[in-house]
Amino acid sequence: MGSFLLHESVFFLSGLPFIYLERAGLLSKYKIQTKNNTSTAQEKCITRLLLYHFSVNLPLMIVSYPVFRCMGMRSSLPLPSWKVVLTQIIFYFILEDFVFYWGHRVLHTKWLYKHVHSVHHEYATPFGLTSEYAHPAEILFLGFATIVGPAITGPHLITLWLWMVLRVLETVEAHCGYHFPWSLSNFLPLYGGADFHDYHHRFLYTKSGNYSSTFIYMDWIFGTDKGYRKLKALKHNGVGVEDDSKQT
Repeated sequence: MGSFLLHESVFFLSGLPFIYLERAGLLSKYKIQTKNNTSTAQEKCITRLLLYHFSVNLPLMIVSYPVFRCMGMRSSLPLPSWKVVLTQIIFYFILEDFVFYWGHRVLHTKWLYKHVHSVHHEYATPFGLTSEYAHPAEILFLGFATIVGPAITGPHLITLWLWMVLRVLETVEAHCGYHFPWSLSNFLPLYGGADFHDYHHRFLYTKSGNYSSTFIYMDWIFGTDKGYRKLKALKHNGVGVEDDSKQT
């Protein structure tokens, strides 16, 4: 229950402000797409999220708790050293990026996209909360990428919570629809961020690429970000590109 309440608090407190920014038209010069979502579409997202969080996420957390305990997770003192926490968090990011990339690519095959992943892509113009708007099967499928690291290492509960907070903040930022001067992608090498993932939502599923989660090394290795890099090069050279015409 503590994990669920922490997740809900971080998720909605970090995601809701982007709905306000979009509705109020604030900081619009940093908005990646000119198109805005309707209030109805935003409310639909929130309603569906609450349904899925209580009917899928919460039961999953309850069921997985004994598994984590069996794998060595503890909540008692002493707390782990910062070196242990840092090492485990780095490992989680690397493993999650690898597993998520391949799972995400599989979801973009024709049948799975049509019957499962298309739910997440209902929002061609994403905002923070759409990061967890997905088919229940996808929640379970890609959620595995997030929990596999902690399940293997059996971390302290504090480490697990820190990982969950960082992962939630990252995915909300990647879907926020804004690229700010202070965005992490401007300073952290190989970090995807909103601009990278927004491209993935704008284009048709067979042409999108950009399947990575947090860091984009997998797309770079397998060349699935070529379209994005080409578009960035065209924009850098002052060539006008109409992205909105290719929205789903």
